Amino acid sequence: MLNVSDLNVYYGGIHAIKNISFNIKKGEIVSLIGANGAGKTSTLHAISGLVPIKAGEISLNGENITNIEAHKLIKKGMAHVPEGRRIFTQLTVVENLEMGAYTRNNRDEIKADMEKMFKLFPRLAERKKQLAGTMSGGEQQMLAMARALMSKPKLLLLDEPSMGLAPLLVQEIFKIVERINKEEGVTILLVEQNANMALSIADRGYVLETGKIILEGTGRGLLVNPEIKKAYLGG
Repeated sequence: MLNVSDLNVYYGGIHAIKNISFNIKKGEIVSLIGANGAGKTSTLHAISGLVPIKAGEISLNGENITNIEAHKLIKKGMAHVPEGRRIFTQLTVVENLEMGAYTRNNRDEIKADMEKMFKLFPRLAERKKQLAGTMSGGEQQMLAMARALMSKPKLLLLDEPSMGLAPLLVQEIFKIVERINKEEGVTILLVEQNANMALSIADRGYVLETGKIILEGTGRGLLVNPEIKKAYLGG
């Protein structure tokens, strides 16, 4: 579904992403792990058209999408849940979800999908008319994910969904990520500092270090890898 080939990203004179290549097959959860500053978010931003690509190529379902503007990628079946949620704080839950469906026209389908989101995220159903900015961090994360799903993506990019959340909420968020993958059939690229959780639900994983992929393997394989345990899992 997604193929990243020899990707290079610069911020001014800083070479942030250095010639990385990886792929995601339809139906997979693929995790990208690494320390702060490894280049995880920059990789997602490059894929979703938020930063310019200096060299390399990205294709989605066989179509070259290198340096295509972010808003055009939504119609091609990609949605991005950014780090820090970036919800519309002055809008209600329902209004945020409607914004997620702005590229769609069929009101009946949009309404049906909104009800589906309320079943997937029951807390949002309880807060339909609440201003998004007044909700807890966990609820805002759920809203950011639900808003992205309202565009009916085939590929969902998730950037640090566990950031700032209590351990119990982290578990809940990751269970929902698995449900989105299994029940909704959405392919997922997950960027996450909580390597243990990220790899435990991943089919495959890649390890980024200073802008380079240094290791790849199955989620389970990376979980028991001594290098990974030492560097990221406290083992």
